[in-house]
Amino acid sequence: MQEVIAVRRVGPIGLLGVLVLVLAGCSGASAPVPVAPAATTVATPTPTPTPGQVRALPVYYASQTPSGLRLYREFHRVTTVDPVSDAVRELFTAPLDPDYRTLWPSGVALRAPVTSEAGVTTVDLYGVDGTRVAADAAPFAVQQLVLTVQGARQSTDPVRVLVDGRAVNTLWTVPATAPIARGDVYALRSLVQIDDPAQGATVGRDVVVSGEAAVFEATVHWEVLRGSAVVRSGVASSAEGQKFAPYRFTITLEPGQYTVRVREDDPSDGAGRPVLTDDKAFTVGG
Repeated sequence: MQEVIAVRRVGPIGLLGVLVLVLAGCSGASAPVPVAPAATTVATPTPTPTPGQVRALPVYYASQTPSGLRLYREFHRVTTVDPVSDAVRELFTAPLDPDYRTLWPSGVALRAPVTSEAGVTTVDLYGVDGTRVAADAAPFAVQQLVLTVQGARQSTDPVRVLVDGRAVNTLWTVPATAPIARGDVYALRSLVQIDDPAQGATVGRDVVVSGEAAVFEATVHWEVLRGSAVVRSGVASSAEGQKFAPYRFTITLEPGQYTVRVREDDPSDGAGRPVLTDDKAFTVGG
């Protein structure tokens, strides 16, 4: 008798399952277990500091002249992101010109950045308590600060001065309860001022001298000295007479060390107060 073998049809899905089982049995290995990818740590970039810009900051100092104390301006080149605060900090340092000095006592410094709000600039200082400034010098010391702040801000807003974060009644002998306005600049400042060349600068043979003056009939007298000998002299004109206005002149010099001096005109021919002057020592390069 012939043996009959029954054959059952298997669909595609079923056949796939059989093949998987057979292969697994043949290999004797378990099916691979999926592995989760390793966690990736994203580094947070360090913020880049805002780069400062080199600025020429106006800083006021005092000088004892034959006409009494006067304030003089010089420009300090500083890399800064806060020119007003840095101008105040410069005020407490030594000037470039040895004829000038700060009237603020040693140890006084800026406690917090200078701020401005509602037309008032606020300067917070520390190290003021216990200091002394002579009564005749105190108004100049306070105006030294006011003019420096206003010059750096290019503003005439009054300045509120705090000490250790608190309002004060006086700064030495100067009332300070209210914001302090700019004083009479014609009584405070020297009426002639050299801005360029700066003290100690090295320049080319064509020397450009510039500054500011508030002088009679816009007349600025100048002379150049080599040692004690006057080698050049002349007269320049400011942009306007009797008020602070710019002046500028150019002189050609041989290499060497020089001093340029400017002075106001004296229409009284010596009958009035001594004339105001300013000078700067500089070197002409080869």
